[in-house]
Amino acid sequence: MVIKEVKAIDEREPVVAFTLVRFPQQERWYAMTGLGIHRPRLWCVPGLRFWRLLGVGQGQVFSPKMDMHRTALFTVWDSWADLKRFEMESTLFAALRSRAAEMWTVHMQPVCWHGEWGGRDPLSGFAAAFQSEQDPWIILTRATIRPLKLFAFLHAVPAISAYLLQQEALINSVGIGELPLFYQATLSIWRNLPDAKSFAYGATPHQEAIRRTREEGWFLNELFARFRPIASYGTWDGVDPLATEPRSARQPATNDIV
Repeated sequence: MVIKEVKAIDEREPVVAFTLVRFPQQERWYAMTGLGIHRPRLWCVPGLRFWRLLGVGQGQVFSPKMDMHRTALFTVWDSWADLKRFEMESTLFAALRSRAAEMWTVHMQPVCWHGEWGGRDPLSGFAAAFQSEQDPWIILTRATIRPLKLFAFLHAVPAISAYLLQQEALINSVGIGELPLFYQATLSIWRNLPDAKSFAYGATPHQEAIRRTREEGWFLNELFARFRPIASYGTWDGVDPLATEPRSARQPATNDIV
């Protein structure tokens, strides 16, 4: 396993990780049953303070149709050393890696965030990291949708999704969720922050959805977070989406950590 380090890492600092796994056709049963049977194996992992096993929608954006070949794992750790130990020694992580057709993991630190996930702030205790606006950013948006507002939400999604996929600064994105339709999230990777902000807050379908969300109360709760990537490895759609992205000249050069 070779980790592409794009930022200096202090192994004592808390860290967040996201892993996206795509399984071959013959392992589809393992992908789906794993969303349930793997949960007890994560309850007592040393240093793991928050986690979610997630289903994945079809394509790059939110979809009510589940991708039966993909799952994801979002984790928050007391330290990078705890995360590294899990990835190197955990039988669960080893099983995912051995059965996957491809698997991509990113380690990251939150720059800014607000809201809750499952009734708590999963990033509580983090010091906000610094990130140049011209470097790559990872953005997570997650919400619990009110049942009576589901139709309005689903009606707004196609225009937002189409506009998102038109953005030249978007590197890749994926729709994820804990429960079909009602517990939804999107993780997206951007080449820079100004273009991500323009998509989110300019005169766009996304901005209109934000307005309606606030006025009509679409969500029971939500979490919004921006992260700086500090390391990544594996592939997503055949490549590591962060491997060739430019970094600020003030940042250290890429290192290979085996």
